[in-house]
Amino acid sequence: MSDILDKIVAVKHQEVAHAIKRKPLGLVRADAESRVLTRDFVGAIRAKIAAGKPAVIAEVKKASPSKGVLREDFIPADIAQSYAEFGAACLSVLTDVQFFQGSVDYLKQARASCQLPVLRKDFMVDPYQIYESRAMGADAILLIAACLDDAQLKDLEGIALGLDMAVLVEVHDQAELERALKLKTPLIGINNRNLKTFEVSLDTTLA
Repeated sequence: MSDILDKIVAVKHQEVAHAIKRKPLGLVRADAESRVLTRDFVGAIRAKIAAGKPAVIAEVKKASPSKGVLREDFIPADIAQSYAEFGAACLSVLTDVQFFQGSVDYLKQARASCQLPVLRKDFMVDPYQIYESRAMGADAILLIAACLDDAQLKDLEGIALGLDMAVLVEVHDQAELERALKLKTPLIGINNRNLKTFEVSLDTTLA
């Protein structure tokens, strides 16, 4: 990992450490396991494809490190309702605070405003975050291959699947794709942004 991704991952480990002090893993796990059934993230995508329609995972995102604030009038519930109205299959909500100005509350607000399955988009580096994601209502999580080794990918995926959550694995190159294909999840996304440099190239997907 480069300096940018190293910094993000380091912050995530700090956040987890602070979160555990506020609420121990056992309590968060109990909350996660007591949640009602998830909405079918994979099923929603397959249903769109079967109907011959685009299976769009629409993103609820206030800001990014490279572009700053993307939308000043940011109301997650309204955005989610609009996405649902115009045919999105699922939602992806940024919850990272420091780098993307996201919030757990944004995910909760978006999910409460519509019936679409919701993915928590964040940098997952610890099992605590998976239980936390389910406890807050997420139906799916993102695992970024560049942040995790093979053992971590398998472990975090296993926890998520055990909680009846879907897993989307993000890759940026062929090597990461090969690693992702060894997992159980049918969902793999290609990120045209290199998280090590934050440079973007559409050639990543075309390759």
